[in-house]
Order: sequence, then C-alpha cells, then structure tokens
Amino acid sequence: MTFTHPVLVRWSDIDSYDHVNNVRYFDYLQEARIAFLSQLAETQDYFADYPCVLVSQTVDYLRPILLRHPPYDVDVWIESVGTTSYTMGSRIVDRSGGAEDVYAKAVSVIVAVDGVTHAKRELFEPERAALLSAVRST
Repeated sequence: MTFTHPVLVRWSDIDSYDHVNNVRYFDYLQEARIAFLSQLAETQDYFADYPCVLVSQTVDYLRPILLRHPPYDVDVWIESVGTTSYTMGSRIVDRSGGAEDVYAKAVSVIVAVDGVTHAKRELFEPERAALLSAVRST
C-alpha cells in the first residue's frame, strides 16, 4: 500500500539558490507521514491514540525541488513492523509532466512510546494490525 500526499512549495521554502532548502524536505515528508498515519488509524489524532516518535530519518537528495505550481507528490508506505517500532519509506515525486521524476527518497524509523512516561512501549494490537495491513510488498 502506498499513500500519496500532495505538497505545495511555499515561497518561504526557497533558499538563496532558488530551490527548496534541504531542511524543508523533512517538513514535506512529515506532513505526508502524519496524513498517512491518521488515515491508516482512522483517527484525526493518531499521535494521541498511538504515541510515537521519529528516531531516525535518512534522506537521499536526488535533484533540487523548484518553486512551481502544481504540487509535488510525497509517496509514503510501511516497509516493516517490529515489536516496538516500524520503518516507513517515502519519496518526493513529480508526476506533472506525465513521467515520474523522483526528487528525494527517505527512510524513517518510528518508535512507539508511552504517552505519559515517554518510555519505549510495544505497539498496541490495533496499531500493529493497521501497520501490518499497510506493509508494501516489493
């Protein structure tokens, strides 16, 4: 299962080189990740129902993103699910010209935490079931 979320480049995202600043890629990935998890859990407050934190994220920058309209797409999917964490894959893509040009690829590791103590916890069964149902087969 791959979830696609459109992101519009804002004027404030552009740096002195006239392309999106590398830090903003993380914002785009986060926006898509939150939308995906909220839809997957069928709740508007995924992080209250299933507290978790991002513990690792690597991004491969493949080409510069430019200011333009229409939006770029951010594809998000679940790569694997463990006992206390899960790994998500994502990429920023331009499909506006009919082709599929990939601008960045990312891998994010999310760890489940207790909402009060913030200590690592095992995934709740409904959370785990939803995540497993969304694992993308390659």
